[in-house]
Amino acid sequence: MILTITLNPCIDKSSTLPILEPETKLRCAEVVHEAGGGGINVSKALKKLSLPSFALFPAGGHNGNMLCSILKKDDILFHAIDTQVETRENWIVLENNTNHQFRFTFPGRKVSEDIIHRIVDKIRSIKPEFIIASGSMPPGLPESSYGMIIDAAAEIGCKCVIDTSGSALEAIKGRKAFLIKPNIGEMSKLLDMDKIAPHEVADCAHKLIEEEYSSFVVVSMGADGAWLVGKEERHFVKAPSVPKKSTVGAGDSMVAGITYALHNGCSIKEAIQWGVACGSAATMNEGTQLFDASTVELLLKQIQLS
Repeated sequence: MILTITLNPCIDKSSTLPILEPETKLRCAEVVHEAGGGGINVSKALKKLSLPSFALFPAGGHNGNMLCSILKKDDILFHAIDTQVETRENWIVLENNTNHQFRFTFPGRKVSEDIIHRIVDKIRSIKPEFIIASGSMPPGLPESSYGMIIDAAAEIGCKCVIDTSGSALEAIKGRKAFLIKPNIGEMSKLLDMDKIAPHEVADCAHKLIEEEYSSFVVVSMGADGAWLVGKEERHFVKAPSVPKKSTVGAGDSMVAGITYALHNGCSIKEAIQWGVACGSAATMNEGTQLFDASTVELLLKQIQLS
């Protein structure tokens, strides 16, 4: 079983309008409501690849109820831990005239610290093969929360993938997840460097392995592609050239592609190819639609031939 964990889930509300102008009434298209947050997006992406998963997250209030209703409608298995506080929401607005996308991300409300202990208890009872813990943390949870998830994964012998940033990512130093996925900016902060040049990326990723952040590091480089670095191997996958409409969910799609490949017995090199294909395919759709599986298959052929 693949377990996804979202510590700070949300309702993603997306719409479009001709152009965003100040001091005027803006007439938008009908709002689309979707379940969102790192791990939940990974579960949605895995479903597109016909691989089931189980989503675990805290939720509460009206938005929490809506989140659960959407997941039921989408036929995604889940368990929601009641926070008794309102789940956050985000807004994504696309300008049709310019194709510019505006992403309004709101903070989560403070939750009680016992939420992370209840999540860890659930991990022990489920005993998955893979854990993908992704996204930001709401106020109230300790910075060590992702480290606690990694420790629980090690206790039951499962692979743990972490995709977060800031102090939450810094706090897992020495905990040795199976894989982390920082971008260049996030990796710069971890290593206390002002800037990392493209030719330095692989060496810098190797430093994170030496500092026991994880056994493997995937460095997302946007439209350029991604590096996958392990203790004994390094692989760069160039991203295929595609028309970009939205970057929402591209990182989560990459994680889903990597996990899908590993779950099906692929090598780590093949897994990063799947990750780049899924991430690139996600940028080709508007709003928060993630990707089409048929597009992933076409892009994967391009990547393997390049």
